[in-house]
Amino acid sequence: MASRSDRRTFLRNTSLATIGGAAATTLLSSCKGDAGGAGDTQPGQAPAVHTGERVRWRLASSFPRSLDTIYGASEVLADRVKAMTGGRFEIHAHPGGELVPALEVMDAAQQGTVQVAQTCSYYFKGKNPALVFDTAVPFGLNPRQQNAWLLEGGGLDLIRELYADFNIINFVSGNTGCQMGGWFKKEVSTPDDLKGLRMRIPGLGGEVMARLGASVQVIAGGEIYPALERGTIDATEWIGPYDDEKLGFHKVAKYYYFPGWWEPGPSITLQVNRDAWNKLSGEYQAIFQAAAAEAHNTMMTRYDQRNSAALVRLLDHGVELRRYDDSILEAARQATTEIMDEQSAADPRYRKIYESWKQAKSDAFQWFATTEMAYAHFVFEKRDQ
Repeated sequence: MASRSDRRTFLRNTSLATIGGAAATTLLSSCKGDAGGAGDTQPGQAPAVHTGERVRWRLASSFPRSLDTIYGASEVLADRVKAMTGGRFEIHAHPGGELVPALEVMDAAQQGTVQVAQTCSYYFKGKNPALVFDTAVPFGLNPRQQNAWLLEGGGLDLIRELYADFNIINFVSGNTGCQMGGWFKKEVSTPDDLKGLRMRIPGLGGEVMARLGASVQVIAGGEIYPALERGTIDATEWIGPYDDEKLGFHKVAKYYYFPGWWEPGPSITLQVNRDAWNKLSGEYQAIFQAAAAEAHNTMMTRYDQRNSAALVRLLDHGVELRRYDDSILEAARQATTEIMDEQSAADPRYRKIYESWKQAKSDAFQWFATTEMAYAHFVFEKRDQ
């Protein structure tokens, strides 16, 4: 077993960009369990790191506690940080609405009301349109491609330049995988069917739907079901079968569309107040980043495992799956390109991020289309063989 000083050196030099999901899981799984003193570890466990300082942070999430996968990642973060510091660095996670409204957590982090927010950056595109790249862009990158661009392709550094304007430093802390395309009370077969449709959908996907004629609303996760039940909205998107079943959308909407073209691989973000971050020791910063990496990996893994069984249950409830017609997909793709080109022409910083993202997308799509797509086309249709 490595000495404590060796482990400290390792943690100090470790960053989110260099810890892949599997590596972070391997590193941090040795620290699971109750955080005690150096003599409290079990055989095979690495002792917790002790620096002497005590830190108490509050985390405000945009997500309800009932969604144990997306909100649960904030608890993974808190548990790991506590375990790796012997309880000296604690993060107390709060679901959306408990400390501040779910869609106001960025303001709370910026102002220092809380030290960290768990959210999706695209909720706050009104502050800067380019923040959407930190979450997802329609017809964009899947989870692995998004990770590659953010963590290895320079995307995270570009987004951090934006967040510096708000006294925030951001960290990737999850991904839901390619989402479903939403719940509808009536079928939508052509782009004309979207006109006048009242739909809950945030981010750039919401702008696209609005350009196609829909009446778009942004509603926090915990408030969607009553809006759909009362008829305030006609359709909604959220994430995928596991969460959608928990929120009960199948009880008030019959048609479940796919694919979620507006969120093919959305990242979840930790927005950390820069003043609070700068007060942390180098060790605690490294521990936080390692814990964020495990939260990131855990969220994606759990969704991959849980969504398949949830989809079967939804179908047993009589839900009708519908694939978006190509005419809708093409109209949405064209609208997406128009909006992004307009934003790029209007804002040099948006253009800088857009150009980086476009190159990453071109490179990734060429590679994934070479072997992964051929493999998927062959085996997914033969899944029962």
